[in-house]
Amino acid sequence: MSSSTPPVTENHPAQSLFAEPGEQGRWLLWRAVGEAFLATALVLLVHEGESTIDARLLGWPAALGAVGIALVLVRRRFPVACVLGLAALIGVAPSVALLTAVAAYTAARQMRTPRRRIEVLLGAAVLTMLACAAFAPELEVGNALFGLALGAVFAVTTVVLPGLVGTAGGQQDRLLRALRERAAAAEEARRLAHSESRMRERSRIAAEMHDLVGHRLSLVSLHAGGLEMALDKAAPELRDEAAVVRRATRDAMQELREALGVLGPLGGDTGTGALTDATGTRADIEALVEESRSGGVPVEFSWEGPDLDARPARVRRALHRVVRECLTNVHRYAAGAHVTVAVRHTDQRVAVRVHNGVPPTRPAAVTGLGSGRGLTGLRERVALLGGGLEAARTPGGGFAVVADIPADPGPGAETADAAPDDDGPVAVDEPGGRLSVLQRRVAGAVIGLLGLAGVGVLMLFGLLLVAHSRYDLAYQNPERPRLGMTREQVERAVAADDDASRAAAAGREPPRPAAATECMYPYASGRAKGRKLEIDRYCFRSDTLIAIDRFWVPIVTEPHSGSTTHD
Repeated sequence: MSSSTPPVTENHPAQSLFAEPGEQGRWLLWRAVGEAFLATALVLLVHEGESTIDARLLGWPAALGAVGIALVLVRRRFPVACVLGLAALIGVAPSVALLTAVAAYTAARQMRTPRRRIEVLLGAAVLTMLACAAFAPELEVGNALFGLALGAVFAVTTVVLPGLVGTAGGQQDRLLRALRERAAAAEEARRLAHSESRMRERSRIAAEMHDLVGHRLSLVSLHAGGLEMALDKAAPELRDEAAVVRRATRDAMQELREALGVLGPLGGDTGTGALTDATGTRADIEALVEESRSGGVPVEFSWEGPDLDARPARVRRALHRVVRECLTNVHRYAAGAHVTVAVRHTDQRVAVRVHNGVPPTRPAAVTGLGSGRGLTGLRERVALLGGGLEAARTPGGGFAVVADIPADPGPGAETADAAPDDDGPVAVDEPGGRLSVLQRRVAGAVIGLLGLAGVGVLMLFGLLLVAHSRYDLAYQNPERPRLGMTREQVERAVAADDDASRAAAAGREPPRPAAATECMYPYASGRAKGRKLEIDRYCFRSDTLIAIDRFWVPIVTEPHSGSTTHD
């Protein structure tokens, strides 16, 4: 009887938000927790560094920093969205700048298409500059031009530079992976070539032994039979001796065939014992079962799961030989007993169970045809594939053989026809196993932290340069101050009120307009001529500009003697 079950639907585990495609394991959550603490520390460090340069660079509420931390935690699952989101967030929360560098590095390392990588990095850089230019006036950092300069610093240091490093790292990873796969394929081809060479040599030896020794034994058996018939009348007392010689020759022939079966299949092997492309498939096992049924053994057969035609030949051969050996033993030692053959094929394993009950009549005396190597050879064959075989008597007096074979042993498993002393596949990865992997991860983490430190230094240095050029860059405006403008409009068009300029103008400036309520003295940078400095004065009445004065004042120097000299 045969039975089949519907195909089993594979249940794939849900993909974690913190993992790359293909990553699984509980350690991903612990990694995310560690990255959250590290991201928080980076945000705080950048916050302190930017506040030292200019308090106005702190941005809007700290809740936006939490948004940046959340984005960087899911950067492996959504690399493009995280890079673009953090790039836009820099404009309102500059403290997430280093997190943007981490996301840009990860995205560039994961993306394999150069065109897509360039598009994402270029888009993130442009988005950073536009966001900084748009929100700089709102944060009172400066005008749009100054924000554009800040955005350029952020774009280069936190998007372009980490993206280039990530691109190089990704290319290196893909190159090493390709080299490992090529080395593994070459090693597997070498091992298979050696196995095939040994198999051909074994087949040649088996054929020669079969032709030479088998022929001689056949002649001995033939002559012993003739001698037995001749002595039946001439010397009946010697007939039994001739019969012993004939039976011993027959036993020797049988044991020779078993030995040749260990060496390899003969060229003229036919029938269910032949090893073909159909060996081990469902049709092949059913043929073995039908052959036993025709021999008078009641066999119940069941097959669960898909056929084995897509599995490696060594797996199918192992299954064939397990079933064949078990049925042969039933014919020898338990003729007439009820036999159950059950095969179960899943995605990972192939399990076969052959069980026979108690025979209706006790078997005759041991014939001597068995060598005792059948089950031992099967156990070794299955073990070479990474499986296991158990054979034992059942409580009811029967016998059961259970074999569990990997459905896909992989390149590391030895073929069933290879010799036990065959060289296993050479490891193509670096030696050291788990220790080596741990060392590489620790080294990568250290290098990453050093890289982030370098990016942070470059970013802060760029921000410092841009901040020091604030009065020359940030407040250059096409709209020049004119009478009638409000104080706020004037402050946007010129540099901020400077105490040093006000002190330099004290006592040397022209008289203020009588209606002026207050005056401002913008920072005078680089407008010196000879020993004099040009200062602008803007006077207001009730927040309205009523006078613009430009005058020169002498530059005050302090000699080494400590006395003050006025030119």
